[in-house]
Amino acid sequence: MEPSRWRAEYLKAMTRRIVAAVGVTLILTAASFGPWVKSIELFSLGTNEVRFCAPVADGEEIVLSFTHSVNRRPVYDTLRIEGDSLVIVKSRFDAFGAGMPESSTDQGTFRVLPDGGLEWTVNRVVPEIVVRVGRVAGHTLQIRGREIALADLAEPGDAVRFRVERYCLFQLMKGGCLW
Repeated sequence: MEPSRWRAEYLKAMTRRIVAAVGVTLILTAASFGPWVKSIELFSLGTNEVRFCAPVADGEEIVLSFTHSVNRRPVYDTLRIEGDSLVIVKSRFDAFGAGMPESSTDQGTFRVLPDGGLEWTVNRVVPEIVVRVGRVAGHTLQIRGREIALADLAEPGDAVRFRVERYCLFQLMKGGCLW
């Protein structure tokens, strides 16, 4: 093969490799810095920092539970991920107390369950939910079979915000999301 043809073939091969390397680099950069992973985030309004997040999928449900301040009985609020919003699905409890529903209204449906439990179905879409971490309430987040005490994530009395956020792979790799 003559030298000029060899150089031309060599330059073509090198150009293809460089173009491929640049393409892969661009794809990896876009994947790393793009908002790709939908997550449920708990943000402390007192410290202005993310205290917890976990990747979630549309339709996935989480439960926020606590002890009612008056009747000292457990309450389980079910939330569902839908798009970039949360849906307050229902509250389940076993005793009436201050602020607890006792009949159906235009805002929700009340029913007595076969096991004697009480359920208030709401299905209300909200952008976020703010909760003040109770000193006695024992707020917990139940997600994928795990139970996490909110008092382990934020000081009692601190207001925390739950919302759906998107995290890029770069944030996940540097520890921006706990799971």
